[in-house]
Amino acid sequence: MPFATTPSRQSLTEHLVRTRIAGDVATPRENNRSHYRKLSEGDRYFWFGLELGDRWTDEEDVLAVMAERCGVVADPAHRSGQDTIDPELTVDALDRAATRLCKAADGGQRVLLATGHPGGLLDVHRRTAAALRAAGCEIVRIPGGLSADEGGVFQFCDVAMLERGATLWHTHSPAPMAAILDALEERGEPLPDLVVADHGWAGCAGERGIDAIGYADCNDPALFIGEAEGTVSVTIPLDDHVVDPRYYDPMTAYLLDAAGLNPQP
Repeated sequence: MPFATTPSRQSLTEHLVRTRIAGDVATPRENNRSHYRKLSEGDRYFWFGLELGDRWTDEEDVLAVMAERCGVVADPAHRSGQDTIDPELTVDALDRAATRLCKAADGGQRVLLATGHPGGLLDVHRRTAAALRAAGCEIVRIPGGLSADEGGVFQFCDVAMLERGATLWHTHSPAPMAAILDALEERGEPLPDLVVADHGWAGCAGERGIDAIGYADCNDPALFIGEAEGTVSVTIPLDDHVVDPRYYDPMTAYLLDAAGLNPQP
């Protein structure tokens, strides 16, 4: 739903619930609990490039973090049906992310943007990159010819993504980000000061000691755990693939306005 101006916090919160970016989201409780269990069992697919060791072997500990930082139902007995994301936590995280974006703009920092969810979040990252570039940041240009997970790692509209068979690929893997960071180091180029991403792209960057802002769904607990442990700078809870990507436009406008950046078309 379009806004003529940048939404207020209250208007954005209502929009998030209305479009199911937050509130009663589409991701079912069964899926959430399955992912929390697999993370706690050590399945690295769900670690998003973070090294969690043996610190999160209890599924209920993972659930507690997700209830606190994402707003899923806290009751361990709730195992099926509807689950939730707290829109207030979403906006709180956007405010924290805005503070870090403002710092990047003030310092003219090197920023890398990437997405494993191009069908939903590509334009969020594209607009953020455009606003940061306009504010004087250097948007990291990734080396050409990179590959990972049987696909090509490339950059489109200043956003790094994985491509397979001429298709933008949905991926949780940290391998594409690792390929970028390794290539930059091999070429003697400085690493980013900040990464704005999602999925394993954000987790890998955080694990490498880079400030990372990550968007994450309620079935993707790793980045929330990363923030709880201080490895990920900010994790923004949201449904990362709603029916219309334009639903994210007011959220992006709010983020950029809160960062003191001029929202870019």
